[in-house]
Amino acid sequence: MHDLLTERLSSYAPRQLALDYPEAGILVPVTDNPRDPEMIFTLRSSNLKTHRGQVAYPGGKRDPSDASLAATALRETYEEIGLPPDQVKVIARLSQVMSLHRILVTPYVGVVPGDHPLEPNPAEIESVFRVPISYFLEDKRERTDTLSFLNSTLFVPCYRWDRYQIWGLSAVVLVDFLNAVYDAKIDILEPPK
Repeated sequence: MHDLLTERLSSYAPRQLALDYPEAGILVPVTDNPRDPEMIFTLRSSNLKTHRGQVAYPGGKRDPSDASLAATALRETYEEIGLPPDQVKVIARLSQVMSLHRILVTPYVGVVPGDHPLEPNPAEIESVFRVPISYFLEDKRERTDTLSFLNSTLFVPCYRWDRYQIWGLSAVVLVDFLNAVYDAKIDILEPPK
């Protein structure tokens, strides 16, 4: 998995947003199973102030002590799901996105062991779950959400996996990953046909 992601993302040019907002780093964790890799997601606690009860990638706001946004993503991942930084091989950055709360989010793709135990921090995370990447490549979306972003409209898929809905910012990051790595051709700038 490491080699595939490195090869596919080496020529990828992620979009940078020229916005002066607080920054966050998130990890897009992909398991190292070469035959059926999975992506790891979290369900945020319903007790949180923002994005409560939503599916998200592990990550969060940058602390002044973080050496980089990648370090932020790794620190937050450890705090949220107990995955130590030394268990993550960061491959590349994806395009930046902006949250509804005006936070500039930078996603980092990382390969993680498929068998490492994950422990959700109950103060922040209700549960951790995995979805095979092959499921998303079938593009069996439950619906398409119309979202405004700066001066454009995005048509973002919402995927359902068991009781979880993957939508919004997480789905935008997911689609960016699928298009960059697997050439999935999921167009969020045009309504689906």
